[in-house]
Amino acid sequence: MADQKIGAYICKGCGLEERLDMQQIEMTATRDGKAAVAHQHDMLCSKEGVEMIRNSIESDEITHTVIVACSRRAKVEAFNFSDVAVARANLREGVIWLRPDSDENRETTQEMADDYVRMACAEAKAMHKPSPSGEQDLNKHILVVGGGVSGMTVALEAAAAGYPVSIVEKSGALGGHVAELYKRTPQHAAPAGVANGRNVDLPGAEDTGIEEMIKRVEENADINVHLNSTVAKTSGAPGRFSVDIATESGSTTTENFGAIVQASGFKPYDANQLPEFGYDRSADVVTNLELEALAKAANGGPIKRPSDGKEVTSVAFVQCAGQRSDKEGHLPYCSGFCCTTSIKQALYFKEQNPDCDTTVLYSDLRTPGAAGEDFYRRGQQSEVIFTKGDVSEVVTNGELTVKFKDIILGEDTEMVADLVVLATGQVPNSGPDPYAVAPSDDDEEEGGDSAPEENTVTVSVESILNLDYRQGSDLPQLKYGFTDSHFICFPYETRRTGIYAAGPVRRPMDIKQAVDDATGAAMKAIQEVHNAAAGRAAHPRSGDLSFPSFRKEGCTQCKRCTVECPFGAIDEDEEGYPQYNESRCRRCGTCMGACPVRVISFENYSVETVNQQIKNCDIPDEFDEKPRILALACENDAYPALDQAAMSGEELTPWARVIPVRCLGSVNLSWVTDAMNSGYDGVVLMGCQKGDDYQCHFVRGSAMAAERMSKVGDTLSTLNLEPERVVIHEVAITDIKRAPQLINDMAKVVEEIGMSPFKF
Repeated sequence: MADQKIGAYICKGCGLEERLDMQQIEMTATRDGKAAVAHQHDMLCSKEGVEMIRNSIESDEITHTVIVACSRRAKVEAFNFSDVAVARANLREGVIWLRPDSDENRETTQEMADDYVRMACAEAKAMHKPSPSGEQDLNKHILVVGGGVSGMTVALEAAAAGYPVSIVEKSGALGGHVAELYKRTPQHAAPAGVANGRNVDLPGAEDTGIEEMIKRVEENADINVHLNSTVAKTSGAPGRFSVDIATESGSTTTENFGAIVQASGFKPYDANQLPEFGYDRSADVVTNLELEALAKAANGGPIKRPSDGKEVTSVAFVQCAGQRSDKEGHLPYCSGFCCTTSIKQALYFKEQNPDCDTTVLYSDLRTPGAAGEDFYRRGQQSEVIFTKGDVSEVVTNGELTVKFKDIILGEDTEMVADLVVLATGQVPNSGPDPYAVAPSDDDEEEGGDSAPEENTVTVSVESILNLDYRQGSDLPQLKYGFTDSHFICFPYETRRTGIYAAGPVRRPMDIKQAVDDATGAAMKAIQEVHNAAAGRAAHPRSGDLSFPSFRKEGCTQCKRCTVECPFGAIDEDEEGYPQYNESRCRRCGTCMGACPVRVISFENYSVETVNQQIKNCDIPDEFDEKPRILALACENDAYPALDQAAMSGEELTPWARVIPVRCLGSVNLSWVTDAMNSGYDGVVLMGCQKGDDYQCHFVRGSAMAAERMSKVGDTLSTLNLEPERVVIHEVAITDIKRAPQLINDMAKVVEEIGMSPFKF
């Protein structure tokens, strides 16, 4: 650009001046980096240093800024100049903290620093200042799909913050499964000093409070409830979702929303899949939810067994009924709430009749939550019997005989009961997983997102959201039908931006956990309506204004970007060209890495911004015996791990040049081939863990990169290069020692096999 003016601002603090020749750094910026201006400062992140940069910007002295100082992960707020393009040269963590301070290392340390300055200036030249797309205005209206405790909590919290809410509930009443309960497990532990095992003042079951909650929702002027309704169609994007709400009578209304929360809850596990427990043969074998109906009907009086109305005088609770099992049709996971529910239900009997024989048969007793251990003690003090036993069969020959193995005694035994209660679990009430079906022939040809292994739990095939997305009608799932979210980094974020999951549709949970979960989802939905209005990205690149664009004249309509986008951000127009929905985009760059003709880019991140960094590293010839190793490191895990390694005093080979990338999924194969053609001796790609227990902040980025890189060996063979010159590793943010060692290992490989024959 003719009017492009780069300013390089060089920090001398944090030991940089003591380790590096700052005049050489400045000359590198102006001579090699073609910076129009270059200024040094004793402490660039200080108020005076930041003002120096701002003055240059406001006086139109520069259009592009290069911060020559510390890692781009440091001093983010100080160097947040939104009115210019900004590049960072990491000389602190990336150079002096990773290199030993000695005379023999001074030359190579200076070379590293000079290279990073050249690379940052080259990156800046290829960047443009990002600006919001302006696709939508502020829409504070939030849609909640599901009117149970989770959905109502989202609605109440959002409305309390001043955001109007519409609830779409499929049934004719609010409350969900909690409305079917007689009582709930306690929300609080025993008072301090009381829970010592000798007192009886321990928490007991409590009223559900569901009627009061429903009343609060119905009386709130900012909450509109659609009963007997479903979502017939969802189109648009965050800030401008258009939703068709269909009623049971057949009428449809269309409303616009800024964000959506799916709180569709769970379905009880079908006990008919447990023939060994006699559920289909005896009315007196019931599930935990069915017992709530019996207790509700008794209303504090004797609980009657269904077969003959006789008062129950002995009851057996079978824990993990169809759960934590690898058997076909069983749930392989723990639903979490069942043990405390069985204790609560045992107390129903004990509080009405202390002589009622109540036995809880368990393999492992788990009582999570605030009142967990105290609630267990309450059961003990009420003389509920807890037996560690593995139930094999319930015989229904006039009376119920529970056969089990006493795990403590190691003996097979049995007991007779008037009533058997099966502690069945939660099956998420999800729609069909858009990636669980076999890919089409077209998708396979396109190198599309391959379908994961089939879930072991059958879920509803009825769509919940009916998304009008190229990538499918509902939220993608991770395991067992639960919506895909990450329990550490982004627990409410689904793979559809602006649509959040809350409650048991996300993972098994009890009432208290569901309320907490829904509160968090409400806050995320509120955040998203403002992000969308401002054109900012959602997690994890929160605040990023850049969004993808493409050169139509170069597009081959291969659809790889559409298929491989983990977030459903790309549709196709009538002509088959990609159609970007900016506010759906998470800015990971996976589409850019997928594009075989390099026509997709972001204003501040593109094939060219990285390519220019690769090409502007000084490559010594083979006689200098100074190899060059390119490391492309994920900015969310691998690059932070290298920063922390520097802080911890770990050492990195002087031959390495590290370039942070938004996600390994954004890595275009051209970067690898261009690097090898430019004379690099090795390439190390460092991304997050992939698979079911993925750590990738962009879900599929690492997996897509691994799939693409599996073919790089063929490319190297055509160049007559050894395949071990390019490696890909999974790196966690905690791999402080391992991250630099992986790059050091490549230096050893290069030493063994020799430097690249492509050296100039």
